[in-house]
Amino acid sequence: MQTGKLYIGRRIREIRDTAKLTQATFAERLGISTSYLNQIENNQRPVSASVLLLLAERFGVDFSSISTNDSDRLLSMLSEALADPVFSAHSPSFQELKLVAQNAPSFAQALLTCHQAYRRNSEQLASLDDHIGSRATEPTPYEEVRDFFHFVDNYVHELDVAAEQLAGTLDVPNTDAHGALAGYLDTRHGVRIRRTEPGDEILRRFDPSSRTLFLNPYLPAATRSFQMAFQIAAIEHEAQIEAIARRADFRTADAFDVCKAGLRNYFAGAAMLPYQPFLLTAKELRHDIELIATRFGASLEQVAHRLSTLQRPGQKGVPVFFARVDRAGNITKRHSAAKLQFARYGAACPLWNVHQAFESPSRIIRQLAETPEGVRFLCIATELAKGGGGFGTPRPRYAITLGCEISYARDFVYADGLDLTSKTAYDPIGISCRICERANCPQRAVPPLKSRLTVHRDRRGILPYDIS
Repeated sequence: MQTGKLYIGRRIREIRDTAKLTQATFAERLGISTSYLNQIENNQRPVSASVLLLLAERFGVDFSSISTNDSDRLLSMLSEALADPVFSAHSPSFQELKLVAQNAPSFAQALLTCHQAYRRNSEQLASLDDHIGSRATEPTPYEEVRDFFHFVDNYVHELDVAAEQLAGTLDVPNTDAHGALAGYLDTRHGVRIRRTEPGDEILRRFDPSSRTLFLNPYLPAATRSFQMAFQIAAIEHEAQIEAIARRADFRTADAFDVCKAGLRNYFAGAAMLPYQPFLLTAKELRHDIELIATRFGASLEQVAHRLSTLQRPGQKGVPVFFARVDRAGNITKRHSAAKLQFARYGAACPLWNVHQAFESPSRIIRQLAETPEGVRFLCIATELAKGGGGFGTPRPRYAITLGCEISYARDFVYADGLDLTSKTAYDPIGISCRICERANCPQRAVPPLKSRLTVHRDRRGILPYDIS
């Protein structure tokens, strides 16, 4: 998605409402006319640099808080949803979609919810499912929770600050996190750490009556540290976690419980990788995830995921995307603070380097990629294995990917030696085949939904059809 002039009328209106000022008074303080302000708030004119400076000077507005990321995400999701043939009689322009995403985000999300319900019903009807009912029209608990974290930018301020305070108390990362967390649980809460019994494949089990936390001894130290931090969240911050989950107003109790588990996980990751020390280390080491993991005693996945959460107002990190993909191409974990958005339906683009990671275990693979809209990215991917144990123990394998827009590439060690200016250095990628309109992609799995196809009897190209 191309960046351009800044249309943030809804955000300007929120700033004025917070200050409890009329349009006339607000415009006077900015030194602009009331009619100009009215046009800005209705996204009829963009915000100029001089107005942005006045907002910062006279209303203490943080530039980093004026972001189009939410609109970009909504715009990407709307574009994908409206590519469905059910909307074939209605083709809103890009500018119309942009206006909806910026000025009526709640309406846009309601439309996405309706489309999600329609697709779920259609899929169940197609498979002659006998259990179509009211729940079939609702998103699954995991989808609800995924969308919750998606729209809070994968950053939960209350828990992040609390986790950073705990890390400061324990002197993380200057001390061994595993020993510090175990000592804290013992001295502060009387919780002892014990090994699980041989043959017990569970990762963590807490016995409240004996105040004992059982951990699988064959797990990596980073995983065991994470589980101890998770337990601290459950003991010390459960009321806060429950309040955050209740504010999300989930449809089901299952989604509420899944979100609480996700928030405990969030606290655990933030405690092991406290915000400010982690942000400074990431900058110092130029986002070398292997060195960062060694510095904090964390796993590569924990580091990559944490980089995607650096969205604290006034102290934001480089906007990155992060995803975890299994061998079948399923995206099992995702977040994007960058302009690259992940498909909500179907598999990811097969030209994306995350799929190549399975061919080169334990190696970090680099890729320069360009979307159909012309946005360029630096992408890295690597294959990892979960779990631990001896011979014959199942070890799920998956790949993680991390990346940023090319304007931030110099902040990453992985850009060294790459020609960022050569057009031929960039691989063409898309979000998913169903909405990608590249006509000659050799890896296309299915035709784009909103294009006409022509099948020729006497000739055949890369694809068995031409895309109009």
